[in-house]
Amino acid sequence: MALKDSNSSVVNRILAPFNRFAAIESASGLVLIGCAVVALIWANSPWGATYGSLWHMPIKLGVRDLSIDMSLQHWVNDALMVIFFFLVGLEIKRELLIGELASIRSALLPIVAAIGGIVVPAAIYSVINRGGPGADGWGIPMATDIAFSLAVLGLLGSRVPLGLKVFLTALAIVDDLGAVLVIALFYTAEISLSPLLLSFGAVLLSYLGGRFGMRSPWFYLLLGIVAWYGMLNSGVHATIAGVLMALTIPVRVLGNFEHALHKPVAFLIMPLFALANSGVDIFGGLERVEGAMQVAFGVIAGLMLGKSIGITLFSFVAVKFGIAALPSSTNWKSIYGVAWIAGIGFTMSLFVGGLAFGSGALLDWAKIGIFAASLASGFIGWAILKKHL
Repeated sequence: MALKDSNSSVVNRILAPFNRFAAIESASGLVLIGCAVVALIWANSPWGATYGSLWHMPIKLGVRDLSIDMSLQHWVNDALMVIFFFLVGLEIKRELLIGELASIRSALLPIVAAIGGIVVPAAIYSVINRGGPGADGWGIPMATDIAFSLAVLGLLGSRVPLGLKVFLTALAIVDDLGAVLVIALFYTAEISLSPLLLSFGAVLLSYLGGRFGMRSPWFYLLLGIVAWYGMLNSGVHATIAGVLMALTIPVRVLGNFEHALHKPVAFLIMPLFALANSGVDIFGGLERVEGAMQVAFGVIAGLMLGKSIGITLFSFVAVKFGIAALPSSTNWKSIYGVAWIAGIGFTMSLFVGGLAFGSGALLDWAKIGIFAASLASGFIGWAILKKHL
């Protein structure tokens, strides 16, 4: 009996970080929903003009040649979201070191599933928008929103097996890694070499600091600011600096950063991003430009059909050929339900949409597609799992 209690205690200690992570992400998903709804209501209210004027308000920070002048929305998207991407990078590194991606056997299923959930949605979108003005948006339906997805799983309570939660989380993290690579490789403007070298230099110093035992968070914070400033002025999107810096953080410090940043990112930065980017004037501001409907349909088909088909099909092939195994206490119906839930793109999809289209009608139609697909995917996935768990 004592041995059984001891084993249970060890298992609980091992699972405690994941359970805390899942609980915070689930609660964050509900806050994100609230902020998105507030933004939509605000943009379509009699005070809708104030929504645009607030987020486009210019704000200048710094002194002389080192000053940065951007709109409030860009400060959220290009500065605060760097912290979000830094946390994503920390989560990727943790998963690679001690999580579901640490061993090849356990990592293969979510990796293969994520590849299916990246390739098939992008292909479906590209076919629908081939040769049209919205062709650059192929990266929009590739992403899975961890917070929203875990929030939907959370609605099902204790009936959800731990293996299924871990599978979805690992899949979404690999998905995020794919999105980061796509942003770096395909959504980058002309590159300015000097600022890019400045950024890489800061990242290299951070790595060397970790190798020589530096543990002060201020050391990494200051280098992070330099890396962000250089990346911001290089033409590569500034958020990439956050991911690169995260990968240099030593293991001894990594947990402290995650613990310190998880709640501010989940309950402040991501909600602010949702509030700043979800407002679309549906009733009076949706301009019917060429390619608009194809963009919306491409996003909807990519997130809903692409994710559900891609994740399920690639997972089935991996298991069928003995490359990977299903998580414990799961079956193909539950994997299919999770594949639908993975069609909730939201945060990363909105982010990539802004990079693909800048601003204007195509971005608005992409947002409509993201909202519709995320809502429908979440409901369908919840219904499937509710029936079969």
